[in-house]
Amino acid sequence: MAGSRMKIATFNINHINKRLENLLEWLEEAQPDVVCLQETKTIDRGFPRKAIRQAGYGAIYTGQSAWNGVAILAKDVDPVEVRRVLPGDASDTQPRYLEAAVGGVLIACIYAPNGNPQPGPKFDYKLVWHARLEKHAAELFASDLPIVLAGDYNIVPTEFDIYPNHSYAKDALLQPESRASFQRLLEQGWTDALRVRYPSDRIYTYWSYMRNRWPRDAGLRLDHLLLSPAVKKRLVEAGVDKVVRGRENASDHAPVWIVLR
Repeated sequence: MAGSRMKIATFNINHINKRLENLLEWLEEAQPDVVCLQETKTIDRGFPRKAIRQAGYGAIYTGQSAWNGVAILAKDVDPVEVRRVLPGDASDTQPRYLEAAVGGVLIACIYAPNGNPQPGPKFDYKLVWHARLEKHAAELFASDLPIVLAGDYNIVPTEFDIYPNHSYAKDALLQPESRASFQRLLEQGWTDALRVRYPSDRIYTYWSYMRNRWPRDAGLRLDHLLLSPAVKKRLVEAGVDKVVRGRENASDHAPVWIVLR
């Protein structure tokens, strides 16, 4: 941790081996203390552990071929793994959740289901998964520990979190049931770091590769850092490293980060 500050980021890398150069460049520039990665899209033995280690980061990860996958990186230390599955369904083997302790903070790395097409089984799975997340989050919140729930929630919380459009109207990311789940997390007492830091700014974290959406700044806010009260009182700054999205071979998400005292 840099002095008395701690920088925690979340970044949907959209295939870690295809975008390893992008990731390493950003790590060097941004110098985060902790990074939650989503959509690593590799089996565990394919994870680029050596390159990450050479960049100065310890890592824990869980993945599968071509889909999903999450990882937690920590600067100069190995994250202390707490759990690698979201409780509530032993039959769910999709690698979407990791929990670790780093620098006295409990950090959950979340890659929630997309849910498209909806209606249908994928949307049903999304809602059930989010219900499991809500239950586990409530238990974590009750612990009074310093906790960050970081990741790609695949939910656009409000109309203010998406560029003005109609093309996403039927998308799972915007459905009332999806938004209600996110709202219930906030009602538990979690703080949406980006929104509390920038209450009146349109902030996006994802821009589709389709329809020229990046050049048009036609974005969505899907990546969120939710803070327990013990972390919220330490919040100094938050932001999105938007420039990363504009680089060659970029992920369709940009890194989102907070700085804590």
